[in-house]
Amino acid sequence: MAERPLEHVVELAGGVGGARLAHGIQAHLGAGLTVVVNTGDDLERHGLLVCPDHDTVLYTLAGLDNRALGWGLEGETFANAAMLAGYGEETWFRLGDRDLATHIVRTRRVREGQRLTDVARHLGASLGVAARILPMTENAVRTKIRTDDGWLDFQTYFVRLHQAPEVRELRYDGLAEATATPEVEAALAAAEAIVVAPSNPFLSLAPILGVAGIRAGIDAARARGVPVAAISGIIGGRAVKGPADRILVSLGHEASALGVARIHAPWIDLFVIDTVDAALAPAIRELGLDVLVADTLMDTDEARARVAGTVLEAVTALRR
Repeated sequence: MAERPLEHVVELAGGVGGARLAHGIQAHLGAGLTVVVNTGDDLERHGLLVCPDHDTVLYTLAGLDNRALGWGLEGETFANAAMLAGYGEETWFRLGDRDLATHIVRTRRVREGQRLTDVARHLGASLGVAARILPMTENAVRTKIRTDDGWLDFQTYFVRLHQAPEVRELRYDGLAEATATPEVEAALAAAEAIVVAPSNPFLSLAPILGVAGIRAGIDAARARGVPVAAISGIIGGRAVKGPADRILVSLGHEASALGVARIHAPWIDLFVIDTVDAALAPAIRELGLDVLVADTLMDTDEARARVAGTVLEAVTALRR
């Protein structure tokens, strides 16, 4: 008897890797996808609320993303940044001219009393995005990084310093008070599968999992037979994008797909690794996980849909 197709999948996502996977899943499920996105990277810039991970997912799902960079808008210009520099303002974190509209709309609506979740849904609907993109929480959470020179704001480390300093410790200001929104809790309660993007385990996924109600929602889903699959963002010992491989080492972990699997093992069922890392499959299975070996690079639309389809087929087979 054929498996019943999935109708509702929840993805936990950071920025670029999460956006690429979401784009692939949206191609299969459309409105059946809910993306719970990290907000620990959010910041205020020039008086505007900027949500980098949310916006990367938003622009990617809308087909407006800059494919060369992996973030921002295709064909973006930066005339406002040049003008700000002329006024002596810092411009190491540049807001594009079209991107600026997103932040203006978001900031105005939030200051008028609208929930960040409702603003996110308005932005998605305005750009014709089929999937739902939900902030992980309405509470302000800010990721901080301790280096040899002290504590840094996330974007100072990530953008201004190009992720060069060694990461010695992480903290998530505001996370202890953060709670999942009713929309996130409802999405997890209705999920038929949960997919974890190949996002940074510490910078992207740890803040999401630390929000009260999210890990409990995942555990409850697993208890009723909903499979949870995670995709490794480490291929051949290197991060596909970003500093995850270096952070794994500096925080005492192994920079490999196996190292990531050890972090996720307590709360997932299936771990997806690239064919390059096929030899690690037996060791990952010893952690009590099912393993899927597949080509996981998502550098084209076709590759995103293929990877997403492979993962969705695997979690469909695991449903109980």
